[in-house]
Amino acid sequence: MGRAGKITKHQETMELAMAHYPHFRRYIDEFIKHAPTPKYFTKLEYSMKGEEYTNLIYPVGEPLFVHIYKPEGEPTKYIVIEPQMDEETKKVNDTILDRMVEIAHRLPVPDKTEDITPVLVKILNEVVIIGTYQSGNILKARMSNKVLLNQEQYDIVKYYLLRNRVGYSKLEPLFNDPYIEDIHCVGIGNIKLVHKIFEMLRCNLEFPEDIGLNKYILETSERVERPVSDSHPVVDAVMPDGSRVNFIYGREISREGSSFTVRKFSEVPISIIEIINFETMSADIAAYLWLCLENGMNIFVCGETASGKTTTLNASAAFIKPDAKIYTVENTAEVTMPHDTWQHLVTRESGKDTDVDMFTLLIAALRSRPNYIIVGEIRGVEGNVAFQAMQTGHPVMSTFHAGSVHSMVQRLTGHPIDVPIAFIDNLNVVLIQQAVGVGDRFVRRIISVSEIERYYDVENKVISRRVFNWDPYKDEHRFSGYYNSFILEKKIAPKIGMADSKEIYVELERRAKILRKMHELHIFNYYEVYKVIKTFYTEGVQALPFEV
Repeated sequence: MGRAGKITKHQETMELAMAHYPHFRRYIDEFIKHAPTPKYFTKLEYSMKGEEYTNLIYPVGEPLFVHIYKPEGEPTKYIVIEPQMDEETKKVNDTILDRMVEIAHRLPVPDKTEDITPVLVKILNEVVIIGTYQSGNILKARMSNKVLLNQEQYDIVKYYLLRNRVGYSKLEPLFNDPYIEDIHCVGIGNIKLVHKIFEMLRCNLEFPEDIGLNKYILETSERVERPVSDSHPVVDAVMPDGSRVNFIYGREISREGSSFTVRKFSEVPISIIEIINFETMSADIAAYLWLCLENGMNIFVCGETASGKTTTLNASAAFIKPDAKIYTVENTAEVTMPHDTWQHLVTRESGKDTDVDMFTLLIAALRSRPNYIIVGEIRGVEGNVAFQAMQTGHPVMSTFHAGSVHSMVQRLTGHPIDVPIAFIDNLNVVLIQQAVGVGDRFVRRIISVSEIERYYDVENKVISRRVFNWDPYKDEHRFSGYYNSFILEKKIAPKIGMADSKEIYVELERRAKILRKMHELHIFNYYEVYKVIKTFYTEGVQALPFEV
């Protein structure tokens, strides 16, 4: 079984895949009878949008493939290509499972989930014998009391055994696909998903009846130790791979049937260069954040639900100095830091006296004297502690649910956060990010970057100024704070010893050039980007793998 899109040698080309996987060959042979041959890719790029890429296939781990196809006059489809069991193989599979259960009862249960796979394969191999249906093989199977399978049948039985017992059952192909952001099931029928490149797609996988959907939710929620029931029909949980899931059980509260939403966990975070490539922010904004995070500014990334706040925070945090001691505090593990000294704190919530909340973890982080505290999202009283941390010289970075600086201040100063308005100017920079329409598609954009300048006690309000704006007509960012940035000129320039505060803009442009060069050279991988940033910090611009 592949995980997270791991490509095998048999999947490097369509020809190799068709030769090795009979189910894939049959799918292609049938498809090209009525449509052009799909293009085959082992890796997708974020630029792959438009008519040119409406008929393509890519592998997502052995023996799985995904077909992105847009029939004329219809929406784009997401088609999972996986082995299928015919009726004969289903009957044989039932016999095999019964015999495996008899053997499994005599064996110790592995402590770790990852140790189950080799045990299951070993038991399977004790039950079956592989060969063609010739008289000699049939006799050999009977004498050894084993089930005779041909190679294709064995591969299919093994796939479904591991898929259903170790993997995510019907959803295994979707969890294997690294290009999926969210998985949506809103009752019986087809599953829908949000693809990183092709956006919302209808999947060919489905739960056609309540009984199958309810069974899946019951079994999956029990597996993650947050079981749903009639008395507890709504449950939030974390899947074994780190993905977040919300279960809603039963038609009593979900009229279309039980439902779930999975927010996929990405093993490799999106980098700041990818965000520039998406045009979510410009290289100038990224360079501005680089200087801010290098020099301990307090930053909030604000926006509505699904605007990409956490993604921007995670990508930007790579700018923090590599030798910094960083504490992250989250309700659900989403932030991934590349730094060596990183303490990752996650709340424990079970409704019992042993719960550990954000407030408690933030207090613990403060006592550890970190160089930066990153809060996954400020929602309650922990916000008050975060501002106390800023006052005592502990830089804080966080996401916050607000659509403007004004609404952010209102929420921060209101219940239950209750930050005194006079404390708000401890915050330095506020990014506002939104999902917006550009042409015929929805994209994520930083629509403004504002600096919190000071608290004006005469009128009891906070003074802020915008330094970056997004032009919705041209879909581009403008640096309105050029030669007029309070944070750059009054906070950062003096801190790094610049006699002339205007020199900071030269340094800003140098950082922007580095980022543009990485974009030009397609240095997109999060850890490769961080390696360049780390090299800049430790060895200087002359040591970078390119000229600036």
